[in-house]
Amino acid sequence: MKNEYYKYLCVSEEDANWGLYVLYVGYTSVAAYARYPQEYYPSHHYFTWKSGRVLDEYQILYITRGEGFFESDSHKQKITAGTVIILFPGEKHRYIPDPEIGWDEYWIGIRGSIIDNHVQHKFFNRENPCFNVGVNEKVINLFNLIIDKTKMQNKEDQPMMSGIALHLLGILYCMVKQKSEESEQKDRMINQARVLFSSNISNDFSPKKAAEELKIGYSLFRKLFKSYTGLSPGQYFIQMKIEKAKDLLTNQNLSIKEIAYDLKFDSCFYFSKLFKQKTGMSPTIYRKRAAY
Repeated sequence: MKNEYYKYLCVSEEDANWGLYVLYVGYTSVAAYARYPQEYYPSHHYFTWKSGRVLDEYQILYITRGEGFFESDSHKQKITAGTVIILFPGEKHRYIPDPEIGWDEYWIGIRGSIIDNHVQHKFFNRENPCFNVGVNEKVINLFNLIIDKTKMQNKEDQPMMSGIALHLLGILYCMVKQKSEESEQKDRMINQARVLFSSNISNDFSPKKAAEELKIGYSLFRKLFKSYTGLSPGQYFIQMKIEKAKDLLTNQNLSIKEIAYDLKFDSCFYFSKLFKQKTGMSPTIYRKRAAY
């Protein structure tokens, strides 16, 4: 693929009646510190970061390398490689690659009752126009397939291109839905793990036992738990024990040795050492300060 390619298409009334039709397609590799957007944009599509732009059609923009920024009337966020941005008709927006990095982008403009119906039924919406599907070979191939069709200069290819565009929309929607379902499953698992730790704080329990009860391999469990909470399950469980110990230390009738035993620490010495590491003071000093 060259550094850039674009094609704006003539659309007949018959093409428009098909239900989904492609208006244009393109690809650009934007180097660091390069001007953006390029001057070849037609006047009704050209914009700057300062001015922004409003389209009459939908546009699917796919960033396959680099980073940048996106803003619309309804949303704004930093953009990373693998992000798809859907631009909606009538919605003012602007986007730009990070000047120090640049980016590679594919884009396709579409219009028709089919995409209108998808938006009406909330398959895609203005409030969440950006989603990261990764740098996916299938998605790139579909963009390239439409690009190849435009190079053949065949008027009869419009229905075929619209079919590819519909396939692209379907793949993107499925990717987003799958990612959402995986995220929900991860949320449920982490919350279940927290409940297990909390309910077994005074029992002979461990993160490995939690993984067994959740029916997940410990290595994967540890990785997912740490990515979600910032702590390994072992450190998280210890932190919960320390917080429980703080509550128990306010009870003057319990000795420090009894608290260490109740929370299943290996020894009173180990408990005291760990407590000081986590709180900056020994259990004895913490108890005295809590009493005032």
